[in-house]
Amino acid sequence: MKKILLPTSTIAMLSLAQAALAFSPAGQDIAYNVDDEDFQGYFVSGGDDARGSVLIVHDWDGVDDYERERADMLADEGYDVFAVDLFGEGNRPQAVEDKRAATHRLYEDRERMRALTLGGLAQARKEGAAEQTVIAGYCFGGAVALEIARSGEADGIAAYTSFHGGLMTPDGQTYSSDTAPILIAHGGADTSVSLEDVATLAEELESADVTYEVGIYSGAPHAFSVFGSDAYHERADERSWAAFTAWLEERL
Repeated sequence: MKKILLPTSTIAMLSLAQAALAFSPAGQDIAYNVDDEDFQGYFVSGGDDARGSVLIVHDWDGVDDYERERADMLADEGYDVFAVDLFGEGNRPQAVEDKRAATHRLYEDRERMRALTLGGLAQARKEGAAEQTVIAGYCFGGAVALEIARSGEADGIAAYTSFHGGLMTPDGQTYSSDTAPILIAHGGADTSVSLEDVATLAEELESADVTYEVGIYSGAPHAFSVFGSDAYHERADERSWAAFTAWLEERL
């Protein structure tokens, strides 16, 4: 029988399409505690010879099947993955006003935001995640990833990634020259985070001598990578995912 060899790009597109269909988690939900508060994340192993680990920071509705799908896709690539919970066990807001309230609480308390993220990172390593880690976040989670990057408080971080995330730097914060490399995936049609915000961040990173890459995907709105949503933009998702997996190969 003659073998049909598919290009890598085609395989990647098929994988993304399959992920958007029926989903059955390969990992497990993990109950853990940070500062006497209960949280529930999700861990999936990349195997005995994991290439490194990824800490996923959720968007504004908390850890759900979207983060679990992305985690499983990364585990298939050979990475240990932990999806951290920043809202608390059982707090998975559905109404827009509740989502805004949950994220606003952390935007207004950056110390708590950092503490909960670092607590999730510590839990990931307790679960056996490889020490060298890339922190990657979606929407709200992208802003969290950059918060940790500016803080320099996390150990063993190889890089940071933001998918359609908030990019503004709060007053009083800066990036240092020893910040790990940063990858930004942004939709060209994003009306929540502007192209001016992207340019401002690039200027900050240039001034701080931080290694960074920015991918801007034409026509893609805010939250372009969320499977099944009105905002989903297939081409931007496929291309940004390919850029991200190449980034992981380079950094881990």
